[in-house]
Amino acid sequence: MKISKKCRYGLRALIDLSANAGDEYVVLGTLAERNGISPQYLEQVFAGLRRAGIVKGTKGCQGGYRLSISPKELTVSTILEVLDGGYLIEDEEIPDDSHGSGIAASIQTLIIDRVNTSLTETLKSITLEDLKRYYQDNIVYHQDMYYI
Repeated sequence: MKISKKCRYGLRALIDLSANAGDEYVVLGTLAERNGISPQYLEQVFAGLRRAGIVKGTKGCQGGYRLSISPKELTVSTILEVLDGGYLIEDEEIPDDSHGSGIAASIQTLIIDRVNTSLTETLKSITLEDLKRYYQDNIVYHQDMYYI
């Protein structure tokens, strides 16, 4: 399993949006600049998030984006599904012969099915709120601490 750049950038921008925006709209260019992402690419990412109802966009001088779903209710699983269509390892191809089909079934059952089950459980258990809290606790508040 590999998390695509589209998903990584989407997660970065959503963590930033949830940590820094509250109920305010944030200009996409600001999110792009803070996270080192091309504004054009981030616009494509946010188009998918907007279609899925995860973010709400508004135009004009006070325009930008804000979350339309509570970070507590938005799971990583949902975000990855919206941006990439899925995250699971593809099923093993089962050959026609009995020897090969038994081996393929072993791989499917003991590896792929178990990994996919664990992956789904993990990604459904992590919310945007969890990511935001980790970011705030471990990055934001510790960056300006000085020890003498």
